[in-house]
Amino acid sequence: MALDKWIARWLMVVPVALALHSGAHAETVARYGISMADIPLTTGQPDRGAGAYQFTGHTIYDPLIAWEANIGTRPGKLIPGLATEWKVDPKDQKKWLFTLRKGVKFHDGSDFKADAVVWNLDKVLNDKAPQFDAKQSAQVRPRIPSIVSYRKVNDNTVEITTKEVDALFPYQLPWFLISSPAQWEKVGRDWNKFASQASGTGPFKLDKLVPRERAELVKNAGYWDKSRLAQTDRVILLPIPDALTRANALLNGQVDIIETPPPDVLPQLKSSGFKLVTNVTPHVWPYHFSTQPGSPWTDIRVRKAANLAVDRSGIVALMNGLAVPAYGQLDPTSPWFGKPTFKIKYDLAAARALMAQAGYSPSKPLKAKIVIAQGGTGQMLSLPMNEYIQQSLAEIGIQVQFEVVELETLYLHWRSGAKGDINAGKGITAINLGYVTADPFYALTRFADSRYVAPNGVNWGGWSNPKVDAELDQIRTTFDVKTQDKLLAQVHQAMVDDALMLWVVHDVNPHVISPKVKGFIQAQHWFQDLTTIRM
Repeated sequence: MALDKWIARWLMVVPVALALHSGAHAETVARYGISMADIPLTTGQPDRGAGAYQFTGHTIYDPLIAWEANIGTRPGKLIPGLATEWKVDPKDQKKWLFTLRKGVKFHDGSDFKADAVVWNLDKVLNDKAPQFDAKQSAQVRPRIPSIVSYRKVNDNTVEITTKEVDALFPYQLPWFLISSPAQWEKVGRDWNKFASQASGTGPFKLDKLVPRERAELVKNAGYWDKSRLAQTDRVILLPIPDALTRANALLNGQVDIIETPPPDVLPQLKSSGFKLVTNVTPHVWPYHFSTQPGSPWTDIRVRKAANLAVDRSGIVALMNGLAVPAYGQLDPTSPWFGKPTFKIKYDLAAARALMAQAGYSPSKPLKAKIVIAQGGTGQMLSLPMNEYIQQSLAEIGIQVQFEVVELETLYLHWRSGAKGDINAGKGITAINLGYVTADPFYALTRFADSRYVAPNGVNWGGWSNPKVDAELDQIRTTFDVKTQDKLLAQVHQAMVDDALMLWVVHDVNPHVISPKVKGFIQAQHWFQDLTTIRM
Protein backbone atom coordinates (compact mmCIF):
# COMPACT_ATOMS: atom_id res chain seq x y z
CA MET A 1 0.00 0.00 0.00
CA ALA A 2 1.35 3.48 -0.89
CA LEU A 3 2.55 5.47 2.12
CA ASP A 4 0.04 8.33 1.74
CA LYS A 5 -2.90 5.92 1.35
CA TRP A 6 -1.74 3.90 4.36
CA ILE A 7 -1.50 7.03 6.50
CA ALA A 8 -4.84 8.34 5.24
CA ARG A 9 -6.51 5.07 6.27
CA TRP A 10 -5.25 5.48 9.83
CA LEU A 11 -6.06 9.16 9.97
CA MET A 12 -9.66 8.27 9.10
CA VAL A 13 -9.75 5.91 12.07
CA VAL A 14 -8.80 8.64 14.54
CA PRO A 15 -12.16 10.52 14.66
CA VAL A 16 -13.93 7.21 15.38
CA ALA A 17 -11.48 6.48 18.16
CA LEU A 18 -12.08 9.94 19.62
CA ALA A 19 -15.84 9.42 19.64
CA LEU A 20 -15.36 6.25 21.64
CA HIS A 21 -13.33 8.16 24.21
CA SER A 22 -15.81 11.01 24.65
CA GLY A 23 -17.38 11.09 28.06
CA ALA A 24 -19.58 13.47 30.07
CA HIS A 25 -17.58 16.46 28.88
CA ALA A 26 -16.16 17.08 25.45
CA GLU A 27 -12.62 15.75 25.49
CA THR A 28 -10.04 18.15 24.04
CA VAL A 29 -7.74 16.42 21.59
CA ALA A 30 -4.60 17.54 19.74
CA ARG A 31 -3.48 15.41 16.79
CA TYR A 32 0.22 15.76 16.06
CA GLY A 33 1.76 14.66 12.76
CA ILE A 34 5.36 13.74 13.58
CA SER A 35 8.12 13.23 11.04
CA MET A 36 9.20 9.81 12.30
CA ALA A 37 8.41 6.48 10.69
CA ASP A 38 7.42 4.95 14.02
CA ILE A 39 6.44 5.92 17.54
CA PRO A 40 9.63 6.27 19.64
CA LEU A 41 10.19 3.73 22.41
CA THR A 42 7.68 4.17 25.23
CA THR A 43 9.50 2.17 27.90
CA GLY A 44 11.38 5.09 29.46
CA GLN A 45 14.26 5.95 27.11
CA PRO A 46 12.95 6.98 23.68
CA ASP A 47 14.84 6.00 20.58
CA ARG A 48 14.94 8.04 17.34
CA GLY A 49 17.10 10.82 18.70
CA ALA A 50 16.72 13.97 20.75
CA GLY A 51 13.51 14.99 19.00
CA ALA A 52 11.77 11.92 20.40
CA TYR A 53 11.98 13.23 23.97
CA GLN A 54 9.12 15.65 23.33
CA PHE A 55 6.88 12.76 22.23
CA THR A 56 7.43 9.73 24.50
CA GLY A 57 10.11 11.06 26.85
CA HIS A 58 9.25 14.14 28.87
CA THR A 59 5.54 13.46 28.36
CA ILE A 60 5.26 10.07 30.11
CA TYR A 61 8.40 10.34 32.23
CA ASP A 62 10.47 12.75 34.29
CA PRO A 63 14.24 13.11 34.82
CA LEU A 64 16.01 13.93 38.08
CA ILE A 65 17.10 17.26 36.60
CA ALA A 66 14.77 18.76 34.01
CA TRP A 67 15.23 21.28 31.22
CA GLU A 68 12.98 24.32 31.05
CA ALA A 69 11.13 23.77 27.78
CA ASN A 70 8.01 25.92 28.20
CA ILE A 71 9.75 29.27 27.56
CA GLY A 72 10.23 30.58 24.02
CA THR A 73 11.73 34.03 24.59
CA ARG A 74 15.13 32.91 25.90
CA PRO A 75 17.24 29.77 26.19
CA GLY A 76 16.00 27.33 28.81
CA LYS A 77 17.99 26.27 31.86
CA LEU A 78 18.35 23.33 34.20
CA ILE A 79 15.53 23.14 36.74
CA PRO A 80 14.50 20.67 39.45
CA GLY A 81 12.72 17.56 38.24
CA LEU A 82 12.33 14.47 40.41
CA ALA A 83 15.28 15.85 42.40
CA THR A 84 14.52 19.08 44.26
CA GLU A 85 18.22 19.88 44.66
CA TRP A 86 21.64 18.51 43.80
CA LYS A 87 25.10 19.37 45.05
CA VAL A 88 28.64 18.13 44.80
CA ASP A 89 30.32 16.70 47.91
CA PRO A 90 32.97 19.29 48.94
CA LYS A 91 35.15 16.48 50.34
CA ASP A 92 35.00 14.43 47.14
CA GLN A 93 33.85 16.37 44.07
CA LYS A 94 33.24 13.15 42.14
CA LYS A 95 30.23 12.49 44.38
CA TRP A 96 26.90 14.19 43.78
CA LEU A 97 24.00 14.11 46.23
CA PHE A 98 20.43 14.31 44.93
CA THR A 99 17.54 15.17 47.24
CA LEU A 100 14.43 13.49 45.83
CA ARG A 101 10.98 15.00 45.57
CA LYS A 102 8.57 13.59 48.16
CA GLY A 103 5.02 12.45 47.53
CA VAL A 104 5.47 11.62 43.83
CA LYS A 105 3.68 8.57 42.48
CA PHE A 106 4.07 6.61 39.27
CA HIS A 107 1.05 6.30 36.98
CA ASP A 108 0.39 2.83 38.41
CA GLY A 109 0.08 4.30 41.93
CA SER A 110 3.40 3.08 43.30
CA ASP A 111 5.72 5.48 45.16
CA PHE A 112 8.74 7.19 43.65
CA LYS A 113 11.70 6.84 46.02
CA ALA A 114 15.46 6.29 45.93
CA ASP A 115 15.10 2.57 45.18
CA ALA A 116 13.41 3.48 41.88
CA VAL A 117 16.32 5.74 40.87
CA VAL A 118 18.89 3.02 41.55
CA TRP A 119 16.68 0.47 39.77
CA ASN A 120 16.50 2.70 36.68
CA LEU A 121 20.25 3.32 36.65
CA ASP A 122 20.74 -0.45 36.77
CA LYS A 123 18.16 -0.75 33.97
CA VAL A 124 20.50 1.05 31.56
CA LEU A 125 24.00 0.68 33.06
CA ASN A 126 24.14 -2.77 34.71
CA ASP A 127 23.83 -5.60 32.21
CA LYS A 128 23.71 -8.13 35.07
CA ALA A 129 20.52 -6.61 36.52
CA PRO A 130 17.29 -8.54 35.74
CA GLN A 131 15.64 -5.30 34.56
CA PHE A 132 18.52 -4.37 32.21
CA ASP A 133 17.13 -3.40 28.80
CA ALA A 134 19.60 -3.30 25.93
CA LYS A 135 17.29 -1.10 23.84
CA GLN A 136 16.99 1.59 26.50
CA SER A 137 20.65 1.29 27.44
CA ALA A 138 21.71 1.90 23.84
CA GLN A 139 19.77 5.17 23.84
CA VAL A 140 20.97 6.69 27.10
CA ARG A 141 24.36 5.18 27.98
CA PRO A 142 26.22 7.51 25.56
CA ARG A 143 24.29 10.45 27.04
CA ILE A 144 25.43 9.81 30.64
CA PRO A 145 29.08 8.74 30.17
CA SER A 146 30.32 10.29 33.42
CA ILE A 147 28.52 7.88 35.78
CA VAL A 148 30.69 5.19 37.37
CA SER A 149 28.58 4.18 40.40
CA TYR A 150 25.50 5.09 42.42
CA ARG A 151 23.80 4.17 45.66
CA LYS A 152 20.77 4.84 47.83
CA VAL A 153 21.62 6.97 50.87
CA ASN A 154 18.08 6.89 52.24
CA ASP A 155 14.55 6.86 50.77
CA ASN A 156 14.87 10.49 49.70
CA THR A 157 18.56 10.75 48.79
CA VAL A 158 20.69 9.19 46.07
CA GLU A 159 24.45 9.51 45.58
CA ILE A 160 25.93 9.31 42.06
CA THR A 161 29.70 9.10 41.56
CA THR A 162 31.37 10.25 38.35
CA LYS A 163 34.53 8.86 36.78
CA GLU A 164 36.36 12.15 37.26
CA VAL A 165 35.39 15.47 38.77
CA ASP A 166 32.85 16.79 36.28
CA ALA A 167 31.32 20.21 36.86
CA LEU A 168 29.15 19.77 33.74
CA PHE A 169 27.62 16.49 34.91
CA PRO A 170 24.13 17.92 35.69
CA TYR A 171 23.67 18.65 31.97
CA GLN A 172 23.66 14.90 31.27
CA LEU A 173 20.71 14.12 33.51
CA PRO A 174 17.71 15.59 31.60
CA TRP A 175 18.27 12.65 29.23
CA PHE A 176 17.91 9.97 31.94
CA LEU A 177 14.23 9.19 32.58
CA ILE A 178 12.60 7.19 35.39
CA SER A 179 10.12 4.37 34.73
CA SER A 180 8.16 2.33 37.29
CA PRO A 181 9.76 -0.78 38.81
CA ALA A 182 6.38 -1.88 40.17
CA GLN A 183 4.76 -1.75 36.73
CA TRP A 184 7.63 -3.78 35.22
CA GLU A 185 6.97 -6.47 37.83
CA LYS A 186 3.21 -6.26 37.21
CA VAL A 187 3.57 -6.94 33.45
CA GLY A 188 5.72 -9.99 34.10
CA ARG A 189 9.14 -8.36 33.88
CA ASP A 190 8.63 -7.92 30.15
CA TRP A 191 9.72 -4.64 28.52
CA ASN A 192 7.73 -5.45 25.37
CA LYS A 193 4.53 -5.60 27.44
CA PHE A 194 5.61 -2.53 29.43
CA ALA A 195 5.80 -0.58 26.15
CA SER A 196 2.01 -0.66 25.75
CA GLN A 197 1.31 -0.41 29.50
CA ALA A 198 3.92 2.20 30.34
CA SER A 199 4.17 3.89 33.71
CA GLY A 200 6.23 6.94 34.56
CA THR A 201 5.65 10.02 36.72
CA GLY A 202 5.14 12.46 33.83
CA PRO A 203 2.33 14.88 32.90
CA PHE A 204 0.79 12.41 30.43
CA LYS A 205 -0.13 8.74 30.68
CA LEU A 206 0.13 6.35 27.74
CA ASP A 207 -3.44 5.27 26.91
CA LYS A 208 -2.89 3.40 23.64
CA LEU A 209 0.03 2.35 21.47
CA VAL A 210 -0.21 0.96 17.95
CA PRO A 211 3.36 0.66 16.61
CA ARG A 212 3.99 2.58 13.39
CA GLU A 213 0.45 3.97 13.53
CA ARG A 214 -0.23 6.06 16.64
CA ALA A 215 0.26 6.65 20.34
CA GLU A 216 -2.42 8.27 22.48
CA LEU A 217 -1.37 10.20 25.56
CA VAL A 218 -3.91 11.34 28.15
CA LYS A 219 -3.60 14.05 30.78
CA ASN A 220 -2.24 12.95 34.17
CA ALA A 221 -4.58 14.92 36.44
CA GLY A 222 -2.54 13.87 39.48
CA TYR A 223 0.77 15.18 38.14
CA TRP A 224 3.04 16.46 40.92
CA ASP A 225 3.92 19.75 39.17
CA LYS A 226 0.65 21.68 39.21
CA SER A 227 2.23 24.50 37.19
CA ARG A 228 2.77 22.04 34.34
CA LEU A 229 -0.54 20.19 34.15
CA ALA A 230 -1.45 19.26 30.58
CA GLN A 231 -3.82 21.78 28.98
CA THR A 232 -5.21 19.20 26.56
CA ASP A 233 -6.99 16.00 27.60
CA ARG A 234 -5.48 13.86 24.87
CA VAL A 235 -2.53 14.15 22.48
CA ILE A 236 -2.45 11.71 19.57
CA LEU A 237 0.93 11.17 17.92
CA LEU A 238 0.73 10.05 14.28
CA PRO A 239 3.93 9.02 12.46
CA ILE A 240 3.88 10.62 8.99
CA PRO A 241 7.46 10.46 7.69
CA ASP A 242 6.71 12.04 4.31
CA ALA A 243 6.70 15.85 4.54
CA LEU A 244 4.13 16.42 1.79
CA THR A 245 1.77 13.83 3.29
CA ARG A 246 2.12 15.61 6.66
CA ALA A 247 1.24 18.95 5.09
CA ASN A 248 -1.78 17.47 3.30
CA ALA A 249 -2.99 15.91 6.55
CA LEU A 250 -2.91 19.37 8.13
CA LEU A 251 -4.63 21.03 5.15
CA ASN A 252 -7.35 18.34 5.20
CA GLY A 253 -8.03 18.77 8.92
CA GLN A 254 -6.77 15.30 9.81
CA VAL A 255 -4.08 16.64 12.18
CA ASP A 256 -3.71 19.88 14.13
CA ILE A 257 0.09 20.24 14.33
CA ILE A 258 2.94 19.11 12.13
CA GLU A 259 6.69 19.42 12.43
CA THR A 260 9.19 19.98 9.59
CA PRO A 261 6.79 21.16 6.87
CA PRO A 262 7.91 20.96 3.23
CA PRO A 263 9.27 24.45 2.44
CA ASP A 264 7.60 24.68 -0.97
CA VAL A 265 4.14 24.15 0.58
CA LEU A 266 4.56 26.91 3.18
CA PRO A 267 2.82 29.61 1.08
CA GLN A 268 -0.23 27.37 0.66
CA LEU A 269 -0.28 26.53 4.38
CA LYS A 270 -0.07 30.19 5.37
CA SER A 271 -2.73 31.29 2.88
CA SER A 272 -5.02 28.58 4.26
CA GLY A 273 -4.84 30.13 7.73
CA PHE A 274 -2.20 27.92 9.32
CA LYS A 275 0.56 29.46 11.40
CA LEU A 276 4.28 28.80 10.97
CA VAL A 277 6.16 28.72 14.28
CA THR A 278 9.97 28.82 14.44
CA ASN A 279 12.59 29.85 16.97
CA VAL A 280 16.31 30.04 17.58
CA THR A 281 17.29 26.40 17.96
CA PRO A 282 20.60 25.13 19.37
CA HIS A 283 20.89 22.44 16.74
CA VAL A 284 23.37 22.01 13.89
CA TRP A 285 23.21 19.94 10.70
CA PRO A 286 26.76 18.74 9.90
CA TYR A 287 28.82 15.99 8.29
CA HIS A 288 30.91 14.44 11.06
CA PHE A 289 34.23 13.25 9.59
CA SER A 290 36.23 10.20 10.56
CA THR A 291 39.82 11.08 11.43
CA GLN A 292 40.83 7.42 11.73
CA PRO A 293 43.78 6.09 9.66
CA GLY A 294 42.72 5.41 6.10
CA SER A 295 39.90 7.95 6.09
CA PRO A 296 40.09 10.46 3.20
CA TRP A 297 39.17 13.14 5.75
CA THR A 298 42.40 12.79 7.76
CA ASP A 299 43.87 15.57 5.59
CA ILE A 300 42.86 18.92 7.12
CA ARG A 301 43.07 20.53 3.66
CA VAL A 302 40.28 18.25 2.46
CA ARG A 303 38.13 18.97 5.52
CA LYS A 304 38.59 22.73 5.09
CA ALA A 305 37.94 22.51 1.34
CA ALA A 306 34.63 20.75 1.99
CA ASN A 307 33.58 23.55 4.34
CA LEU A 308 34.44 26.16 1.71
CA ALA A 309 32.62 24.35 -1.11
CA VAL A 310 29.07 24.70 0.20
CA ASP A 311 26.94 27.78 -0.49
CA ARG A 312 24.96 27.86 2.73
CA SER A 313 22.68 30.61 1.44
CA GLY A 314 21.63 28.14 -1.26
CA ILE A 315 20.69 25.60 1.41
CA VAL A 316 18.69 28.29 3.25
CA ALA A 317 16.90 29.09 -0.02
CA LEU A 318 16.23 25.37 -0.55
CA MET A 319 14.66 25.38 2.92
CA ASN A 320 12.55 28.47 2.02
CA GLY A 321 14.26 30.36 4.84
CA LEU A 322 13.79 27.61 7.46
CA ALA A 323 17.49 27.46 8.36
CA VAL A 324 20.42 29.67 9.37
CA PRO A 325 23.96 29.32 7.96
CA ALA A 326 26.40 27.54 10.31
CA TYR A 327 29.92 28.87 10.85
CA GLY A 328 30.86 26.21 13.36
CA GLN A 329 29.22 23.88 15.82
CA LEU A 330 27.64 26.91 17.51
CA ASP A 331 26.06 30.15 16.39
CA PRO A 332 28.45 33.15 16.65
CA THR A 333 26.20 34.65 19.34
CA SER A 334 27.06 31.79 21.70
CA PRO A 335 29.40 32.63 24.62
CA TRP A 336 31.37 29.53 23.62
CA PHE A 337 31.93 30.43 19.95
CA GLY A 338 35.39 31.94 20.52
CA LYS A 339 37.53 33.43 17.74
CA PRO A 340 38.39 30.73 15.19
CA THR A 341 41.03 31.64 12.61
CA PHE A 342 39.44 29.39 9.97
CA LYS A 343 36.52 31.39 8.58
CA ILE A 344 33.78 29.18 7.18
CA LYS A 345 32.30 30.69 4.03
CA TYR A 346 31.56 29.91 0.38
CA ASP A 347 34.84 30.19 -1.54
CA LEU A 348 35.14 27.74 -4.44
CA ALA A 349 38.53 29.03 -5.57
CA ALA A 350 40.06 28.53 -2.13
CA ALA A 351 38.41 25.10 -1.85
CA ARG A 352 39.80 23.98 -5.23
CA ALA A 353 43.26 25.27 -4.31
CA LEU A 354 43.24 23.24 -1.08
CA MET A 355 42.12 20.13 -2.97
CA ALA A 356 44.87 20.62 -5.53
CA GLN A 357 47.43 20.85 -2.70
CA ALA A 358 46.04 17.58 -1.37
CA GLY A 359 46.40 15.98 -4.82
CA TYR A 360 42.78 15.95 -5.99
CA SER A 361 40.66 17.62 -8.68
CA PRO A 362 37.34 17.02 -10.48
CA SER A 363 39.24 14.85 -12.97
CA LYS A 364 41.04 13.00 -10.15
CA PRO A 365 38.40 12.96 -7.42
CA LEU A 366 38.59 11.94 -3.80
CA LYS A 367 35.92 9.31 -3.13
CA ALA A 368 34.01 9.11 0.14
CA LYS A 369 31.02 7.16 1.44
CA ILE A 370 28.67 8.95 3.84
CA VAL A 371 25.79 7.45 5.82
CA ILE A 372 22.64 9.61 5.92
CA ALA A 373 18.99 9.24 7.00
CA GLN A 374 15.90 9.15 4.82
CA GLY A 375 14.45 11.76 7.17
CA GLY A 376 13.17 12.22 10.71
CA THR A 377 13.05 14.86 13.43
CA GLY A 378 16.28 16.88 13.37
CA GLN A 379 17.28 15.72 9.90
CA MET A 380 15.44 18.59 8.18
CA LEU A 381 15.04 17.86 4.41
CA SER A 382 17.62 15.12 4.52
CA LEU A 383 17.66 13.87 0.92
CA PRO A 384 17.36 17.22 -0.96
CA MET A 385 19.96 18.85 1.32
CA ASN A 386 22.39 15.96 0.95
CA GLU A 387 21.98 15.95 -2.83
CA TYR A 388 22.75 19.69 -2.86
CA ILE A 389 25.95 19.08 -0.89
CA GLN A 390 26.86 16.10 -3.05
CA GLN A 391 26.75 18.37 -6.11
CA SER A 392 28.68 21.11 -4.32
CA LEU A 393 31.49 18.77 -3.27
CA ALA A 394 31.70 17.30 -6.78
CA GLU A 395 32.66 20.76 -8.05
CA ILE A 396 35.92 20.63 -6.08
CA GLY A 397 36.78 16.98 -6.71
CA ILE A 398 35.05 15.18 -3.82
CA GLN A 399 32.86 12.36 -5.12
CA VAL A 400 30.34 11.39 -2.45
CA GLN A 401 28.35 8.16 -2.34
CA PHE A 402 25.48 7.89 0.13
CA GLU A 403 24.42 4.97 2.29
CA VAL A 404 20.76 5.88 2.96
CA VAL A 405 19.20 4.33 6.09
CA GLU A 406 16.21 4.74 8.39
CA LEU A 407 16.81 7.19 11.25
CA GLU A 408 17.16 4.65 14.06
CA THR A 409 19.65 2.68 11.94
CA LEU A 410 21.59 5.92 11.52
CA TYR A 411 21.80 6.20 15.30
CA LEU A 412 23.21 2.68 15.43
CA HIS A 413 25.92 3.79 12.97
CA TRP A 414 26.54 6.83 15.19
CA ARG A 415 26.83 5.00 18.48
CA SER A 416 29.17 2.44 16.90
CA GLY A 417 31.77 5.09 15.99
CA ALA A 418 33.80 5.33 12.79
CA LYS A 419 35.89 2.29 13.75
CA GLY A 420 32.83 0.07 14.25
CA ASP A 421 32.30 -2.70 11.71
CA ILE A 422 28.95 -1.21 10.71
CA ASN A 423 30.89 1.82 9.41
CA ALA A 424 34.49 0.81 8.71
CA GLY A 425 33.36 -2.51 7.25
CA LYS A 426 31.29 -0.66 4.65
CA GLY A 427 33.86 2.01 3.91
CA ILE A 428 31.79 4.74 5.58
CA THR A 429 33.98 7.69 6.59
CA ALA A 430 31.45 10.38 7.53
CA ILE A 431 27.97 10.58 9.02
CA ASN A 432 25.27 13.21 8.56
CA LEU A 433 23.33 13.60 11.79
CA GLY A 434 21.72 16.66 13.36
CA TYR A 435 23.24 17.52 16.75
CA VAL A 436 21.66 19.30 19.72
CA THR A 437 24.01 22.05 20.97
CA ALA A 438 22.07 23.52 23.89
CA ASP A 439 24.63 23.04 26.64
CA PRO A 440 28.42 22.61 27.03
CA PHE A 441 28.33 18.82 27.19
CA TYR A 442 25.97 18.37 24.24
CA ALA A 443 27.55 21.06 22.08
CA LEU A 444 31.24 20.37 22.61
CA THR A 445 32.51 17.98 25.24
CA ARG A 446 31.01 14.78 23.88
CA PHE A 447 32.54 15.36 20.42
CA ALA A 448 35.92 16.82 21.40
CA ASP A 449 37.05 14.57 24.26
CA SER A 450 39.33 11.74 23.13
CA ARG A 451 38.00 9.65 26.03
CA TYR A 452 34.53 9.70 24.47
CA VAL A 453 35.46 7.68 21.39
CA ALA A 454 32.98 4.79 20.93
CA PRO A 455 32.04 2.69 22.82
CA ASN A 456 32.64 5.25 25.62
CA GLY A 457 30.73 8.05 23.95
CA VAL A 458 29.94 9.75 20.63
CA ASN A 459 33.25 11.27 19.54
CA TRP A 460 32.29 9.55 16.30
CA GLY A 461 35.36 10.24 14.22
CA GLY A 462 37.92 9.56 16.95
CA TRP A 463 39.25 13.14 17.01
CA SER A 464 42.07 13.60 19.50
CA ASN A 465 43.71 16.88 20.47
CA PRO A 466 45.87 16.81 23.64
CA LYS A 467 45.50 20.59 24.16
CA VAL A 468 41.71 20.28 23.98
CA ASP A 469 41.74 17.29 26.35
CA ALA A 470 43.68 19.42 28.84
CA GLU A 471 41.17 22.28 28.50
CA LEU A 472 38.31 19.85 29.03
CA ASP A 473 39.99 18.61 32.21
CA GLN A 474 40.11 22.21 33.43
CA ILE A 475 36.44 22.72 32.57
CA ARG A 476 35.47 19.63 34.54
CA THR A 477 37.30 20.75 37.64
CA THR A 478 36.15 24.36 37.78
CA PHE A 479 32.70 25.29 39.04
CA ASP A 480 33.14 28.96 38.04
CA VAL A 481 30.91 29.68 35.02
CA LYS A 482 33.05 32.51 33.59
CA THR A 483 36.13 30.30 33.61
CA GLN A 484 34.10 27.50 32.04
CA ASP A 485 32.88 29.83 29.26
CA LYS A 486 36.41 31.00 28.44
CA LEU A 487 37.72 27.44 28.19
CA LEU A 488 34.70 26.24 26.22
CA ALA A 489 35.30 29.02 23.68
CA GLN A 490 38.86 27.73 23.26
CA VAL A 491 37.56 24.20 22.67
CA HIS A 492 35.16 25.43 19.99
CA GLN A 493 37.93 27.46 18.35
CA ALA A 494 40.03 24.31 18.09
CA MET A 495 37.14 22.31 16.60
CA VAL A 496 36.55 24.95 13.89
CA ASP A 497 40.23 25.57 13.17
CA ASP A 498 40.70 21.83 12.69
CA ALA A 499 37.50 21.61 10.56
CA LEU A 500 36.34 18.69 12.66
CA MET A 501 33.03 18.63 10.76
CA LEU A 502 31.45 20.11 7.67
CA TRP A 503 28.98 22.49 9.31
CA VAL A 504 26.09 23.42 7.04
CA VAL A 505 23.12 25.08 8.77
CA HIS A 506 21.37 25.52 12.10
CA ASP A 507 17.76 24.37 12.27
CA VAL A 508 14.87 26.62 13.34
CA ASN A 509 12.71 23.58 14.27
CA PRO A 510 9.66 24.68 12.22
CA HIS A 511 6.14 23.66 13.17
CA VAL A 512 2.86 24.55 11.50
CA ILE A 513 -0.27 24.71 13.65
CA SER A 514 -3.99 24.92 13.03
CA PRO A 515 -5.88 28.06 14.18
CA LYS A 516 -7.59 25.75 16.70
CA VAL A 517 -4.28 25.24 18.53
CA LYS A 518 -3.51 27.70 21.33
CA GLY A 519 -0.64 27.92 23.76
CA PHE A 520 1.93 26.10 21.64
CA ILE A 521 5.34 27.37 22.78
CA GLN A 522 8.35 26.80 20.57
CA ALA A 523 11.24 26.41 23.02
CA GLN A 524 14.81 27.30 22.09
CA HIS A 525 15.76 23.64 22.28
CA TRP A 526 15.02 20.30 20.68
CA PHE A 527 13.06 19.54 23.86
CA GLN A 528 9.47 20.81 23.63
CA ASP A 529 6.79 20.84 26.31
CA LEU A 530 3.50 19.45 24.99
CA THR A 531 1.65 20.33 28.22
CA THR A 532 1.20 23.93 27.03
CA ILE A 533 -0.94 22.95 24.02
CA ARG A 534 -4.59 24.04 24.32
CA MET A 535 -7.39 23.28 21.84
